[in-house]
Amino acid sequence: MNIYFSRHAKRRMRWRDISEEEVVKVVEAVEDIQDSIKGRKKVSGRVGEKLIKVIFKEEAERIVIISAIDKTR
Repeated sequence: MNIYFSRHAKRRMRWRDISEEEVVKVVEAVEDIQDSIKGRKKVSGRVGEKLIKVIFKEEAERIVIISAIDKTR
């Protein structure tokens, strides 16, 4: 699975102190995918003490990460 991080996602992750590795763990270990706006999907998962919500879009050959939020803050 090829995962691409949008410029917006990288900026938000940097501001929110979320690493690419944490986002990949959440996306790969997903159990419940919910629909979001504009054909996007959202998933949540725990990585250590953090509860991370990831917004992404599925394309033909990759997953595009749109944003990530640390819900424990």
